[in-house]
Amino acid sequence: MAPAITTLAADAPELSAANTGFMLICSALVMLMTPALAFFYGGMVRVKSTLNMLMMSFISLGIVTILWVLFGFSVAFGTDSGSLIGWSSEYVGLSGIGITELWDGYTIPVYVFAVFQLMFAVITPALISGALADRVKFTAWALFITLWVTIVYFPVAHWVWGAGGWLFEMGVIDFAGGTAVHINAGAAALGVILVIGKRVGFKKDPMRPHSLPLVMLGAGLLWFGWFGFNAGSWLGNDDGVGAVMFVNTQVATAAAMLAWLAYEKVRHGSFTTLGAASGAVAGLVAITPSGGSCSPLGAIAIGAIAGLLCAMAVGLKYKFGYDDSLDVVGVHLVGGVVGSLLVGFFATGGVQSDAKGLFYGGGLEQLGKQAVGVFSVLAYSLIASAVLALIIDRTMGMRVSEDDEVSGIDQVEHAETAYDFSGAGGGITGRGTSVATPVLSENKKVDA
Repeated sequence: MAPAITTLAADAPELSAANTGFMLICSALVMLMTPALAFFYGGMVRVKSTLNMLMMSFISLGIVTILWVLFGFSVAFGTDSGSLIGWSSEYVGLSGIGITELWDGYTIPVYVFAVFQLMFAVITPALISGALADRVKFTAWALFITLWVTIVYFPVAHWVWGAGGWLFEMGVIDFAGGTAVHINAGAAALGVILVIGKRVGFKKDPMRPHSLPLVMLGAGLLWFGWFGFNAGSWLGNDDGVGAVMFVNTQVATAAAMLAWLAYEKVRHGSFTTLGAASGAVAGLVAITPSGGSCSPLGAIAIGAIAGLLCAMAVGLKYKFGYDDSLDVVGVHLVGGVVGSLLVGFFATGGVQSDAKGLFYGGGLEQLGKQAVGVFSVLAYSLIASAVLALIIDRTMGMRVSEDDEVSGIDQVEHAETAYDFSGAGGGITGRGTSVATPVLSENKKVDA
């Protein structure tokens, strides 16, 4: 996010209609990413969990929006306190902000900056949900979101992007959310699944995606929305940096998709649609922190490296026994770490800032800063998220019962099913499973 990098137009006294309109469009694009994520995750689960997966993303739009207006924006972007959190009373309820009041150093209103940042806050906890498919009570999930954004996301956003935040002041580069969004969500997912445990039948029963077309639709909409997510994070169009980020977003995503597919072909002998979708998302994740500091050739390298490493990482859950249902750890945590650290290698010093990476004569200084940002956010989110999940699990219970999980969480938690098979003929089992779909995981007998 641009505020954590530099002040682009520190002496600009007037509101820019062009930049304001552009940022409102970008905000809408980022909002679209949460329903897109719902489709992406919804297609990856079994039929009996489809609606629950959709709702775990959609509920974030409700909860986080209200919390952001009440106090979240103030905690994340208010006046710094101890380099850990912010607070400004005029941001509470967004009640003390003038309609033409500009975000400090920029040509867009505070309201526009606040709503753009809101969409980042909404999608981050939604990302976590993919790791918890099939087994979490909806009320427990809603409570977890409420606590998690308050205790984890809002403070971490201040560390990374808020003026005075300790990672901001250190000079950690995170253009649009490698640490604050993806590592934050991926580490949280790992912390929660270590507490709540595996799905019934993990590594035994087939758990194939029920609708690969839905997955591809979600991935395509994510790719589309990500241009607002990334290019919009420069908060304007005055110097071409946002345009470079737009290009880098496209080329890194393409490279990651191709690298993931190549790995699949070598490792499993086939090119799968789920691999194409997952590879694209891995590239989008990795370029998010790094795309404002590298050239298009560097973006290709970053995307290819991320696509390969994330494809390899999704199989680790079978080796280590943690049930990351939809590979949030393998894609978002690993992709976020890769993209954030590679800033220390590929930063050219000629795009968003003058910071240079190792390959451009900058030595190890920026890489060291990136490592501090990566591992501090990872550790804090992992530990805090596990503690929150443990508290909820010990009080109200985090998981549905085993019988409810087996029978289907959609019917139990939402009293609905995703599809009406009452008029269908044969070919559909009583448990609602669909025909076989390509297997993507490291273990060819078990899928994601």
